[in-house]
Amino acid sequence: MTERLLTEEMMAAFETYLIEEERSKATVEKYKRDIRAFYNWLPDEKLVTKECMMTYKQFLSEKYKAASTNSMLVALNNLWSYLTWPECRVRLLKLQRKSFRELDKELNRNEYQRLVQAARTRRNERLDLLIQTICSTGIRVSEHRYITVETLEKGRARIVNKGKERTVFLPPKLCVILQRYCRKRGIVNGPVFITKGGKPLNRSNIWAEMKKLCLSAQVSREKVFPHNLRHLFALSFYQLEKDIVRLADILGHASIETTRIYTMTSSVEQVKKLNQLRLVI
Repeated sequence: MTERLLTEEMMAAFETYLIEEERSKATVEKYKRDIRAFYNWLPDEKLVTKECMMTYKQFLSEKYKAASTNSMLVALNNLWSYLTWPECRVRLLKLQRKSFRELDKELNRNEYQRLVQAARTRRNERLDLLIQTICSTGIRVSEHRYITVETLEKGRARIVNKGKERTVFLPPKLCVILQRYCRKRGIVNGPVFITKGGKPLNRSNIWAEMKKLCLSAQVSREKVFPHNLRHLFALSFYQLEKDIVRLADILGHASIETTRIYTMTSSVEQVKKLNQLRLVI
């Protein structure tokens, strides 16, 4: 049997392949991180076998939740497919699909409003408006660069991400507020949310700025990150329209199964429904 020795050159070539396949920057970075972690875990000879992959799978499952473990294994399985090492691939852990949302992880409307107010108190208008933009449109944090001065005039943005294109409509009130912000900042074209150097804000900087609001907003740090704003949009839209197909289109999901995660009821709501059945005598 041919020995499978993982090298720095192979990992670099895989990174180039991912970029050429137009994977998102976030995906490329995550794959690099997960593969590097495995590489560092391997013994010095860097020999890869099915047995060592099974051992690593067990190591991950004892350290992380099943979903996190699977996401790391996906990165490695994709690498083995690229290198044509199919014998090194491993099965993912089976996950029991949840039927409810964990309230301690979900951002609610009141908490969202407190975050916006906290940003205003700190006189961070850019963050204040960025939070509102993500939450009122459902865009991914990496997609904020498509919100430009030009789109504010049209009331809609053309977003290209993950090999797909979609149109996102902007609330008229948001357009007015952002246009006023741009005039005040001297932003005459291109992305609205930019650094002093004129480049679109980095997602890690946005994450860090949002975390700084937690204490004054009295919101748990576990709830405060950009993607939870997208979750709040999705849940609010679904509760109003009950149209999961339309919601999937707005969010840019290829599968309704992905959208379904955003629309689950909370554990409190589920218990309430069970009580309404009145089957306990």
